[in-house]
Formats: sequence, C-alpha cells, structure tokens
Amino acid sequence: MKTEKVTIHTLRQKKKASDRITMLTCYDASFARLLDDAGVDILLVGDSLGMVIQGHQTTLPVTLDEMIYHARAVARGTTRAQVVGDMPFMTYQASLDDAMRAAGRLVKEGGAEAVKLEGGAQHAELVYRLVSAGIPVMGHIGLTPQSFHQLGGFKIQGRDATAAQRLVDDARSLEQAGAYSLVLEGIPREVAADVTHVLSIPTIGIGAGSECDGQVLVIYDLLGMNDEFKPRFVRRYENLAMRIRTAVDEYIADVRSGQFPSEDESFSLQPQAKAPSRKAATVSAIALAGGCSPFSEGEMGSGKESASEETPFYGSPTQAARGGTGQGA
Repeated sequence: MKTEKVTIHTLRQKKKASDRITMLTCYDASFARLLDDAGVDILLVGDSLGMVIQGHQTTLPVTLDEMIYHARAVARGTTRAQVVGDMPFMTYQASLDDAMRAAGRLVKEGGAEAVKLEGGAQHAELVYRLVSAGIPVMGHIGLTPQSFHQLGGFKIQGRDATAAQRLVDDARSLEQAGAYSLVLEGIPREVAADVTHVLSIPTIGIGAGSECDGQVLVIYDLLGMNDEFKPRFVRRYENLAMRIRTAVDEYIADVRSGQFPSEDESFSLQPQAKAPSRKAATVSAIALAGGCSPFSEGEMGSGKESASEETPFYGSPTQAARGGTGQGA
C-alpha cells in the first residue's frame, strides 16, 4: 500500500523505530512501477546493470550516460520509493570536480534523488562536497564491485580484526562527512552488526547478515532469472528462468500450430462493411509512403467494436494513456 514519498528523513526515522528498510535494484520503468506499487522503500539503479542487463563479467564497463539513461527510466515509473543512482567506475575516482559534475548529471538528467558511491574514508571529502551541494549520498563499503581487480575478485571483506576495524572506521568517516545511509556488502555479520550499532544512519546489507537496518538484492537474483547464479547470500523468491522458458515454449508451439492468434485475438470487419475489392486493396508504394489507407473510413474494425479512439489498438483506453501492457514490438 502506497504512503508518502520516501526521503532520507523517512529512512532515518525507520532506523530509530527499528523498522527494517527494503531496497531492490531496478533498471527500467516497468519494473519500477511494479516494485513501487509493492512498497519497496528504495529503488537502486545499480551499475550491476552491466552484468545482469549488458552481459559483462563486472560492473566496470558501465558508463555515466548509460546510468543516466536507466535512472531516467526508473524515475518515470516511480512515485513513492526513493530512487538512488550508482556512480559508475572512474566518474568520481579521478578528481572532485569530475565527481561533482557526474553526480549532478545523475540527479539533473537522470532524475536520481541520491547517488551511491563505493569506498570508505578516501571519499569523505567528496561526500562532504556533494552533500553541501544538495546531493544526498549513500555510501558503500566492504565488497566493492568496482574494486574487483584490486580485491582479486568478489571476495568477503573484513574477516580479520584489522580489516574489520578499518570497515568500522570507514563507516564513521562517511557518516561524519554527511552520508545518509550505508550499504554493507560481503562482510561478516558480526562486523555488520558493529557498524550498524555505532552509526546513527541506516545500514543496508547484502551478504552482511540480518543485523543491518535493511537489506538489498538484485531484482533479477530475487526472481531467479539466472539458473547458473546462486550465491549464498541470495534467496530466490521465484524461479522465473524456468517459467519464462515454459511460457516461450508454449508461445512457439501455438504459433507453429496455428493456434495463435485465435479469433478473439484478431480483428474483423464490421458486420455492415463489405470486404474491400482486390483493386481497393492494391495500394501503390507512393500511396503507402504518403500514409494512405486501402480502406475507406469506417470500413475496418472489430465485429464487436469499431477501431476508434475509444478502442485503442493497445489494451484499454486507460492502458494506452499510461503506456501500459500489450505494447507492440
């Protein structure tokens, strides 16, 4: 059930009230509408799109323009949830000025309401400057995918005392710089619990145990859309890979057997209309280029309803107005 818009203040209040925060990745308007309607608190336009949408092995190839494109789509489909955009690799590591411009574009052009960046104390000054400019910042420490090569792969972080203390220190630095929340990825649950306890801002875990103030998953992982990817921290709530294959198999069979489309899924002439003569149906290429129709006005329609503005080609009038389901190729 929808409530008021989720903001950074909403999330702080949730932490104080011990009300767990829900976050999911999202990359397009259709998923945004569904997740927003379901009541998810935060939609993260993650650079994980490089892997689940684009097919890369890491998040590193994703560009700022691509992030802006997807953020804009998600923002269009969202009314309640907070929309957070990932800062892609090398848009903020080179210089503060580059980072300020990149974050500004994500907000101004992409419609993001906050930005997320990976790394700890080394980015404290950047976080401070972004927040001072009016751009909310979500931090991200632990397993940071943009440091894939430096970390030697996707490996759990903070497993010894020194590394664990470094994570706590990084978390404090980001909070002091003005970050409003913090993603904890791929760290021992005990360390995540310590970080969550010492911070006044919400923590959102992924592979970091249950003591965080909230949790985040990649929506494609939650829905089970990749049979081959099943890390320990992911819980699959669906097996859409199998269901999608089954649905497509049925579609292929129906097309090949002639069962699709059926009479109910096709259009017919109105009862009073006559079938167009062969001469009328023969339209020159010039006429087609000019947008001329082989039928006169009122000749083509449905046996039950006319093909007018009241009965749009795609779904109901309401769906057509919203850009709803049943869209063409």
